[in-house]
Amino acid sequence: MANLAENAIKTTDIPRFRRGFRFQWEPAQSGHVLLYPEGMVKLNESAGAILGEIDGQRCVQDIVAELEAAFPQTGALEADVIEFLDHARQQHWIELS
Repeated sequence: MANLAENAIKTTDIPRFRRGFRFQWEPAQSGHVLLYPEGMVKLNESAGAILGEIDGQRCVQDIVAELEAAFPQTGALEADVIEFLDHARQQHWIELS
């Protein structure tokens, strides 16, 4: 279990897209997508909202605060954001510093 804890995303981590990945709105898909050399991932609204906050400068805590301000009716979002960012990291879409 120690290995899982060491790899856990922390609120002080700064996510950024991996080289070759580009996040954008795609009118043909009517949604946000993540483009990479081998293809494209169509994102749902929640994933698009989270990835849209990644700028390579702000930490997870700042991203969560921005999302909670934008979507106040949803309540505390930290656990959901971290869970999604962990998924995005496992898919090799993002990396953390």
